[in-house]
Amino acid sequence: MTTIDHSKALDAIVLKDEVERFFNVEAQLLDERRFDEWLDLLHEDVRYWMPIARNVRFDQPEHEYTRAHGEANWFDEGKDILRKRVQQIQGGDHWAEEPRSRTTHLVANVNVEQSDGPDIGVKSRFVVCAYRLEHDVDLFIGKRFDVLRRENGKLKVWRRTIYLDQSVLLSRNLTTFF
Repeated sequence: MTTIDHSKALDAIVLKDEVERFFNVEAQLLDERRFDEWLDLLHEDVRYWMPIARNVRFDQPEHEYTRAHGEANWFDEGKDILRKRVQQIQGGDHWAEEPRSRTTHLVANVNVEQSDGPDIGVKSRFVVCAYRLEHDVDLFIGKRFDVLRRENGKLKVWRRTIYLDQSVLLSRNLTTFF
C-alpha cells in the first residue's frame, strides 16, 4: 500500500496555480501593451531565446531546432535588448509596429517540471495571434520552456526558450513577444 504525502501534493498544486496565474498576468500585460510592466516580470539576467525549427529526418530529432551559440536563431536576447525593443514600439520608431499590432496570447498545458531552490522549470504550450492593419494576421504556435526564479518573493522569468512549430515564418515581421 502506498502512502500519499498530502503536504507535497498540496504544495505542487499551489505552485502550479501560482505559475499559471503568473503566465495569465503576463499574457494580459502583453495583450494590453503594458510592456514596461511586462519587463518587470523578467529577471535582470533573463535569457530570451528562440531557435529556428528545421524539417529533419525521423532519425535526427536532435537537429530539429538550431542550437545555441553557433547556429542561427530568431531571438537570443537579454533584458537590455528587450528594453530597447519595447522603447522602439512605444516611441513609434519601429516601422513594423506602426500602427501597433493587436495580440492575443493563450498559454496552456502548464506543467511544473522541477522546482529546486529558487528555480522552477515549467513547460507550456502557447498560441499567439497578432493582427495589424486590415489584412495582416499572424499565428504563432509552439512550446515554451521557462525557468522562473523567485526574487524577493516574486516570480521572474530567468530563462525562456520558445520553440515555434512552424519552420517557415510567413509573418512580415517578428516583433511579437512570447
